Amino acid sequence: MNEIPLMWWVAFNAFVISMLALDLGVFHRKAHAVSMKEALGWSVVWIAMAMVFNVWIWHQMGPQKGVEFLTGYLIEKSLSVDNVFVFAVLFTFFGIPAQYQHRVLFWGIFGALVLRAAMIFAGAALIANFSWIIYVFAALLVFTGIKMIKGEHEAIDPEKNIAIRLLRRFMPVTKEFHGQKFFVRNNGVLTATPLFAVLLCIEMTDVIFAVDSIPAIFAITQDTFIVYTSNVFAILGLRALYFALSGLLPYFHFLKYGLGIILIFVGAKMSLAHTTWKIDTLVSLAVVAGILALSVVASVVHRRMTDKA
Repeated sequence: MNEIPLMWWVAFNAFVISMLALDLGVFHRKAHAVSMKEALGWSVVWIAMAMVFNVWIWHQMGPQKGVEFLTGYLIEKSLSVDNVFVFAVLFTFFGIPAQYQHRVLFWGIFGALVLRAAMIFAGAALIANFSWIIYVFAALLVFTGIKMIKGEHEAIDPEKNIAIRLLRRFMPVTKEFHGQKFFVRNNGVLTATPLFAVLLCIEMTDVIFAVDSIPAIFAITQDTFIVYTSNVFAILGLRALYFALSGLLPYFHFLKYGLGIILIFVGAKMSLAHTTWKIDTLVSLAVVAGILALSVVASVVHRRMTDKA
């Protein structure tokens, strides 16, 4: 636990649970389509909370940890755009009505928090016991980054998803929706609804993406508390990010290339961590922020030039 006081872990997780309960039990108790205004508002709220926590980290643990948290959060937040693409594909494929999408994403992200926590602590244990695993993580990041730049990132085909195939083997799935229910009983037989099918797909694809994103943040810091908290804050804002960006995704033409370059960079940083060419975390923050900014600006310019042509 990197000698982090147990109370910090307890308090942080209590905060996360209370925010999730407030979100689902109060603000989104009734099913409704999330508007752009509401999504942008929640995005601002989650980012503001992350920044307040970042200030607290800076004050309690020092500037180095503050920079590590901010860099890790920025990387996780940018890589989560991939999840947004997947959400859009899955909701379109299963024909999920807009008013039910928030509920699916809520439980999908709740599951992602649990799964990622397990993967983070497993990754930390591997690094602590097998130092050479760092180079495996680094190679994975560089390989994934190159694939992303070359446009070889695998497309998501829900029909071929192993989770869906297993679900259909062990349980019938209805074609119609039953409100916000994930399960119903048809003639006494427990049956899954399309909402549960898409939820399974979301969990499966998040695990796949986590294989890329978690090593990326370990390239920035190996402090488990920083890795965990920055990852959690990035995931908590993922639902709002989806509803805010889902209609704008086609405009970010060069973002994939930027993310690919970031993965290659953090992979290189990880491989150089124990050499005289070690890359400072502040430099990493500047590089990551710079690449993201250039990717967005280039995308906006490209879109304007395309519209004029």
